[in-house]
Amino acid sequence: MKKRHSIHVLLAAAALLLAMAACTKDELADGDRLPEGQYPLEIARITLGVEGGEAQLWGTRQTRVSEIADGTGSEFSADDKFAVQIDGKEEVGTYAVQDNNTVKAEAPLYWSDTGKHTVTAWYPAKSGTLDLSDQSQSLAYLLYATGTGDYQTPVTLTFTHQLAKVRVTPSDDALGEVQSLQLYTYTQCTYEKGKVGQGSQEGWIEMKKCEYTENGNVINCWEANVVPGYEIKKLRANGTEERNLSAAITPEAGKFYNITLNYDPGYTEVSEGNYTVNNEKGLKNLAELVNNGATDINITLTGDINLTGEWTPIGNYEQKYTGTFDGNGKTITGLTFNQQETNNVGLIGRLGENGIVRDVKLDKVNIKANNNVGGIVGGNNGGSIIGCSVSGDISGVLQVGGVVGYLGIGNNVVTACYHEGSVSGSVSVGGVAGDSDYGSLTACYHVGNVSGSQKVGGVTGFAPGNLAKVKACYWNGYDGNGIGLGRGEATKADGTTVTWQTAVDAMNAALQNAGSEWRYELTGELPTLKK
Repeated sequence: MKKRHSIHVLLAAAALLLAMAACTKDELADGDRLPEGQYPLEIARITLGVEGGEAQLWGTRQTRVSEIADGTGSEFSADDKFAVQIDGKEEVGTYAVQDNNTVKAEAPLYWSDTGKHTVTAWYPAKSGTLDLSDQSQSLAYLLYATGTGDYQTPVTLTFTHQLAKVRVTPSDDALGEVQSLQLYTYTQCTYEKGKVGQGSQEGWIEMKKCEYTENGNVINCWEANVVPGYEIKKLRANGTEERNLSAAITPEAGKFYNITLNYDPGYTEVSEGNYTVNNEKGLKNLAELVNNGATDINITLTGDINLTGEWTPIGNYEQKYTGTFDGNGKTITGLTFNQQETNNVGLIGRLGENGIVRDVKLDKVNIKANNNVGGIVGGNNGGSIIGCSVSGDISGVLQVGGVVGYLGIGNNVVTACYHEGSVSGSVSVGGVAGDSDYGSLTACYHVGNVSGSQKVGGVTGFAPGNLAKVKACYWNGYDGNGIGLGRGEATKADGTTVTWQTAVDAMNAALQNAGSEWRYELTGELPTLKK
């Protein structure tokens, strides 16, 4: 059944007259009984009725649902077959729509007497299982019709929809991001004589792209026909992006439901200034939000995130991030940056006064930049970095560190953080911090090579004794000193004199003395963090 939309789909069918015996309609067999097989059921026309919904009608001028670009409703197509019964009797006839909008009896029914009778019909003609899973090219239909007539009166059959119709209309700002849409509901149902039996196979239904005209404007949409009675709670865009509906719908047969799909920024504002995010799109959009001035928002990860393409750091020299970024134990994988003339680079480009980054795990980092470069934070001006880990390679020129590039003026704190991988630069290069001029490093470690020309250390490149404090920090994989220039408690874990278990014990003692909730544990080759 092709559905070329019309407001009423009407097929005017010429009176169906089959070859009849010599009897006329004045010649009755016995009383009101008619001669058997002499008076065929005549169908004057079939109509596909307009159905009501939640303030919507299928096919009304303002809200019509289109399946193709001309947008005018549903109509039967040539060779569509529907079944017919008289008064629910056992005998079933089959009729087919013709190219010229007439109806042809393939297995006709006959009147048995002169009385008026109820005629029922249904489409598809045969009972079975309806597959609703892929409606991207053509919608699924289940129709039921009734009419009355007698041997002298042709019957008009009015078909009504036994499924429900759902249409999703993206708002203007969301439209460009939608290439396909799916609904989660029953993907199959049984049916008999035009009536829905049992829905089954919960899953995603591919919707059909459509368009309709409203107030002279062409509106793009997606639609699908669904089994009534199943509560629909979510849809999915582009095969991967799931959205929960703001209000679930439980469709009823013959009704139409419209869902407006607004732009999805990828994150959720759970309360004013507090955001949660579990995907790449949302994290990048939050970075943009901060960099456009919302520097004090709080961000919490609610799922692991895989990053693709080039990363734009959260916060910069002009817009320092002063909120709380809570990694919540989730992992961000694949942070990549390759702009070797850029400063203040990391997950957080520039952390400002009272800003906090905690419980963040970065995996497979690949950063190449200029000055103030770090895995977690590029430049820290008065913020705290707590309970974070980084794996991957980081390179720059000046003030380059595995966790943080530069601890500038302010009360900077780096506690219980570590980096695995290579760190390379020219001046002030360290496995944990490049330049810890104004700040403290407590219970941190680095594993991997560190290279540079001046102020190079396995833990930090520069830690002047009068300002910087380095306590209970360790490194391995670099042959030089733990602190390139300066003083502090930086010890090489050489595996013999100082083992990683020794390092864990010392770091945990320092964390306990500092009142930190973080501790290290050694369950593999290297220490890992836990609260």
